[in-house]
Amino acid sequence: MIQNVGNHLRRGLASVFSSRTSRKSASRAGNDSAMADGEGYRNPTEVQMSQLVLPCHTNQRGELSVGQLLKWIDTTACLSAERHAGCPCVTASMDDIYFEHTISVGQVVNIKAKVNRAFNSSMEVGIQVASEDLCSEKQWNVCKALATFVAHREITKVKLKQITPQTEEEKMEHSVAAERRRMRLVYADTIKDLLANCAIQDDLESRDCSHMVPAEKTRVESVELVLPPHANHQGNTFGGQIMAWMENVATIAASRLCRAHPTLKAIEMFHFRGPSQVGDRLVLKAIVNNAFKHSMEVGVCVEAYRQQAETHRRHINSAFMTFVVLDADDQPQLLPWIRPQPGDGERRYREASARKKIRLDRKYIVSCKQTEVPLSVPWDPSNQVYLSYNNVSSLRMLVAKDNWVLSSEINQVRLYTLEDDKFLSFHMEMVVHVDAAQAFLLLSDLRRRPEWDKHYRSVELVQQVDEDDAIYHVTSPALGGHTKPQDFVILASRRKPCDNGDPYVIALRSVTLPTHRETPEYRRGETLCSGFCFWREGDQLTKVSYYNQATPGVLNYVTTNVAGLSSEFYTTFKACEQFLLDNRNDLAPSLQTL
Repeated sequence: MIQNVGNHLRRGLASVFSSRTSRKSASRAGNDSAMADGEGYRNPTEVQMSQLVLPCHTNQRGELSVGQLLKWIDTTACLSAERHAGCPCVTASMDDIYFEHTISVGQVVNIKAKVNRAFNSSMEVGIQVASEDLCSEKQWNVCKALATFVAHREITKVKLKQITPQTEEEKMEHSVAAERRRMRLVYADTIKDLLANCAIQDDLESRDCSHMVPAEKTRVESVELVLPPHANHQGNTFGGQIMAWMENVATIAASRLCRAHPTLKAIEMFHFRGPSQVGDRLVLKAIVNNAFKHSMEVGVCVEAYRQQAETHRRHINSAFMTFVVLDADDQPQLLPWIRPQPGDGERRYREASARKKIRLDRKYIVSCKQTEVPLSVPWDPSNQVYLSYNNVSSLRMLVAKDNWVLSSEINQVRLYTLEDDKFLSFHMEMVVHVDAAQAFLLLSDLRRRPEWDKHYRSVELVQQVDEDDAIYHVTSPALGGHTKPQDFVILASRRKPCDNGDPYVIALRSVTLPTHRETPEYRRGETLCSGFCFWREGDQLTKVSYYNQATPGVLNYVTTNVAGLSSEFYTTFKACEQFLLDNRNDLAPSLQTL
């Protein structure tokens, strides 16, 4: 079964709320079944806030201050987290935020927040922000955000109850939340590795020094005293208040470079490294790290101390904010160059360039569309983390679809189909008398796939990226009436379960490598969304499911199998079962590491 593509990758790192109406699950009885039909259903953790933008909330252009918006976002998300936890919660982090529109005085801000998934003591909250013009009834999407909150009790340890998703949208967010959590936990190391491995061209010497602004001229330092209105009922400073103060000093730093009123377009993840309380003094520092043609990056750091005599300051938070300057037609203007100071200034300058490259790579990865760009994304150390993330997330979102239709069943091997987004997807399912961890390990190494799948003629391991990711070159016989055999360059990403009830996952997608370009002897194939999921059904009993979204190139081959005119899918899947049974006793040492 050659893996052929889907377009789920374009749904992005943070598809918090779908614009279309979700199909509702009918899995619960009684009142739940009525809610699952759609009418009247509301997520029990959902919180909505509507705020009229008054002059006191705006900046010098009469637009809603982003700092004020961040406070409202944080408050709404915190209420949602506390509704689920039943106890006070504090902000742990806020993922990257991209602002699509500004909000003017007199308009209404509508914020919706709901818990996507709960872990042990932390939970992910999805937030959607829209603006509304009361006179014209027009509405605009402003931004989406993902926040992590930690439940906090002073006496007892918190163990959060799990979320039970009901709608297709909730199932998708619940499933992908585990992968996003994995990304957050390695966030700092990921950035460090990417910066170390990403070569940034030094263009300082080639720039016109007469039009450069010394970075030191943009430096800002401000001190804020945390008072009771800035804190919750436990005395901890609101995360939104800290973010608002950070936005304020960053805006001042950006203004000192452009000598105009800048507009904040994006914020890289806020990560709270520790709490602050009423009575703390917060020192906020900002400086322009680098200025590009139409945008600039401002770095912001927050430190806390209790008494003036304290020599040690606690690092509370850091973030990087991207600003632009818009003209009367809302088009970005050219910005002056920055001349960094030697030493740390030059380091920050180059790191800003690396982060910009990472952002562009990530934006490219998550915006790929089959009709516009090749499905395979170039493999590069600077985007490998996001490729792996999207590889797994795309498969999880396909699995979470709730409108799969059973097409056939032969000897307890089920074939399901799904017609969605102009694509035909299929998945095959069977229960095997093998432990889930054994099946996971046996099928993780694609080099063994030719032992049971005749559609894999040869498999070469090109690169073992890390413990969970590897790149393979696969050759396949000709399919669908083509005379040439196919070859693929495939990224295989595997994931162990995050919680009980989660499956083991092996996700597959195409990438391009300069060492393995298309050759005349093969027809290059591409896959974007396919792979395996393994669920434990009992002791030494596993439900094995294979998912694939078919491209037009192999559509006839797929539909022939789906229509029952060919039994190749069934034969291949039964061969997979026999392979698992024959080799299940060879993995004792490997199983100890899972």
